[in-house]
Amino acid sequence: MCHSRKSGNPEKRNWIPHQVRNDRQKIIMEKILLKNIENPDSADINEYINVGGYKNLSKAFEYQPKDVIEEVKKSGLRGRGGAGFPTGMKWSFADADPKFPKYLVCNADEGEPGTFKDRPILEKNPHLLIEGLIISGYAIRAEYGYIYLRGEYPYAKEVLNRAIRQAYEKNYLGDNVLGKNIKFHLAVYQGAGAYICGEETALIESLEGKKGQPRIKPPFPVNVGAWGMPTIVNNVETLSNVPYIIEAGAVAYSQIGSKDCPGPKLYCISGCVEKPGVYELPMGISLRNIIYTHAGGIKDGKKLKAVIPGGISTSVLPADKIDCPMDFVSMPKHGSMLGSGAVIVMDESVCMVKVTYRALKFFEHESCGKCVPCREGTEWLRKILERIEQGMGREGDIELLSDVSETISGRTFCPLGDGAAGVVIGMLKHFRHEFEEHIKNAKCIFS
Repeated sequence: MCHSRKSGNPEKRNWIPHQVRNDRQKIIMEKILLKNIENPDSADINEYINVGGYKNLSKAFEYQPKDVIEEVKKSGLRGRGGAGFPTGMKWSFADADPKFPKYLVCNADEGEPGTFKDRPILEKNPHLLIEGLIISGYAIRAEYGYIYLRGEYPYAKEVLNRAIRQAYEKNYLGDNVLGKNIKFHLAVYQGAGAYICGEETALIESLEGKKGQPRIKPPFPVNVGAWGMPTIVNNVETLSNVPYIIEAGAVAYSQIGSKDCPGPKLYCISGCVEKPGVYELPMGISLRNIIYTHAGGIKDGKKLKAVIPGGISTSVLPADKIDCPMDFVSMPKHGSMLGSGAVIVMDESVCMVKVTYRALKFFEHESCGKCVPCREGTEWLRKILERIEQGMGREGDIELLSDVSETISGRTFCPLGDGAAGVVIGMLKHFRHEFEEHIKNAKCIFS
């Protein structure tokens, strides 16, 4: 790969717009990630180019790869897959590794219950993702990229493959991208529907043709990833932010959202709300604002009971705890996590024991079985919850749920076990009385 590009400070090369606005809300309402998706032909490359698509790819090629990494660092972009790790820092680790080839993998295995935020990008704005992948590949000097797509998204696979073919035809992909002697190839790899493959090392194992199970870390994928080489795994939403960072500059991007977690965020709202869907809003917006201003409040005029704020693996919050900023730094201070940004809203008619039971059925089914605490623990939790829900709960079951959950926590290869245990611990913390009533009355109190 040739990198004979201009060097120097990117801030002195018009990376910062002439006027930086301080109105964070106003900036984000001008859609970045969901721009133009109302257009029925938004997935077509010509429509994407008509609204400014791929111009930021040309702009990125004017700079050295390290300059692109530094700009992403300065922007404050954090990974949108759930962990919230600083993206530019992650890239710099792979860039510093002397081994070649390097690989770039897009995690599009959107399997977290309640999560569907990446789907509009995959199906309606695929070229934004592709442009972000090419820029990111250039930055870390990777010549090969893969989109690891969840098995349950067959239509997205069609859209992505068509968009990739169009990008090759326009010379945005290939051995000589835009005639700049830069090589980047891209392909879609579809998984078989395993939730565990959303974890980056299990994803890599699957990509290599092996059984999708997590690896022991360290070593981390940035140094020993796909086929033993340096590999960056980033989420769909993360990579789709990159073209705008190149367009507007790190300073402008960092003024969107919260100080510690800047940029736009896709929140997917489901459950007992008037207007479920995917909303592009500033990172750090309050959970109350999301529910009542954007999602239209609780359906049928009922009262709010609880919210799972970031996908089923994040701890539940009761109705009086929703005045919290939805970002990676703030949410742990309020007793939960941002996770994937999947907001699941429950009204006063919802049985929290049943919610917990259904969550554990999912985790038990999706456990890969590699480690004992997760394989055995999720089954035990499901069995206990099942008998409580069916009116056969025993004295001591609540304490047993706590003990098993504590035994799982922190003792598994990957976060799946922690997620399962966290669901139970959070529910018992805030809704223990419902579990007690189920056992005392020998039936579901909401039936």
